[in-house]
Amino acid sequence: MAVWLLSSGSGSYAGLPGGAASRPGRSWEASESGGHPEPLRPIICKLYLHPTVWYVVVFVPEWSVPTCCFTSFEKSLKRVLKLELNKDRDVERIHGNGVNTLDIEPVEGRYMLSGGSDGIIALYDLENFSRNVHYTCKAICSVGRNHPDVHKYSVETVQWYPHDTGMFTSSSFDKTLKIWDTNTLQPADVFHFEGTVYSHHMSPVATKHCLIAVGTKGPKVQLCDLKSGSCSHILQGHRQEILAVSWSPRYEYILATASADSKVKLWDIRRASGCLITLDQHNGEKSKASSEAANTAHNGRVNGLCFTRDGLHLLTTGTDDRMRLWNSSNGENTLVNYGKVCNESRKGLKFTISHGCSPEFVFVPYGSTIAVYTVYSGELITMLRGHYNTVDCCVFQPNFQELYSGSRDCNILAWVPALREPLPDEDDEVVSHSQKNPAFQDAWSSSDEEG
Repeated sequence: MAVWLLSSGSGSYAGLPGGAASRPGRSWEASESGGHPEPLRPIICKLYLHPTVWYVVVFVPEWSVPTCCFTSFEKSLKRVLKLELNKDRDVERIHGNGVNTLDIEPVEGRYMLSGGSDGIIALYDLENFSRNVHYTCKAICSVGRNHPDVHKYSVETVQWYPHDTGMFTSSSFDKTLKIWDTNTLQPADVFHFEGTVYSHHMSPVATKHCLIAVGTKGPKVQLCDLKSGSCSHILQGHRQEILAVSWSPRYEYILATASADSKVKLWDIRRASGCLITLDQHNGEKSKASSEAANTAHNGRVNGLCFTRDGLHLLTTGTDDRMRLWNSSNGENTLVNYGKVCNESRKGLKFTISHGCSPEFVFVPYGSTIAVYTVYSGELITMLRGHYNTVDCCVFQPNFQELYSGSRDCNILAWVPALREPLPDEDDEVVSHSQKNPAFQDAWSSSDEEG
């Protein structure tokens, strides 16, 4: 392994791990081919934020140094680090109550769905055709209160069909999962359940099945088959309601489920024997507390799930105000410490992970703010402030490294990398990181400089 340092400019790097080779970001343009079939994927060791410089220590395989991938990683990383509330971009306000869920289609990254507590579903075009600096992302259509097939109660999850924009899905507290034809805005199919639906998810990589995993008020996970129009599988093992479900982006038959019983389970749906792994926050060590703590992922309700983009790790959130990172192959708790992650949601929490850049960042609703952490080191980078009430969901747009968030204040906000005019002697002078984005002042302290 080789150690490399990506930075915003030259400077003193006292206290860094020994042997780190310094490469200012701008010098990473020239490169050679790595010669390995796998793309370069640096793993973050530490992200340092100082008032005059930011830099990331990464470990990469010897065979891939140097490589052209650094250029795109660096540009994407810089854009994510500059995220701030964009005052020139608005998202048309459609919902009369809180916004519970957002999803951007993966084909073009252009169209966004939203679902609200008022039962309304809206579809937005994020493209700026006017080319004006100030513009509003308009809702091009919606399933409003006057629509004959509108959900009767709160919409908890919306998701695009992973392979094209001709279809999307929605689930609601009205005990239904609806499959929508985007062109006609009519339901092509409706699945009915005995209890309220908290979450559903379609696999982004499946080629051999068309199953939608559904979490409801009951303890059973249900798998609905789009081809047959029926519930083909039931997964039993949880004891309370299922608050979140997520298919692996790496293996099409692997499913993760989170429940109010404090447990997270990984399933291979081809197996008749049930779940593969029940995640244990203690990694198999007997708890000194009661036996109830054994094989629990959190000490409260587990209401959020998100795989990393490569599917090798799984992030979970719980009402114990903790976020945990798990090895998805063996279920091991990696023990990354994110600190307190405030979480009082009684239902599913929709958080997201960046992609198209390295290191990866996780964006987590945190009261009326959004906390931004590095996935593998647990560093709190910043808090995005702009909403006036609790944030329930956020979604990442990878093409331009943008973030959209929905809140109980009925608003959807756009967080866009801050653009600034190039300075005359930018190549020779280090620009203050705090000048680029004042929000980062919250994430730096003098103790970091001393370390």
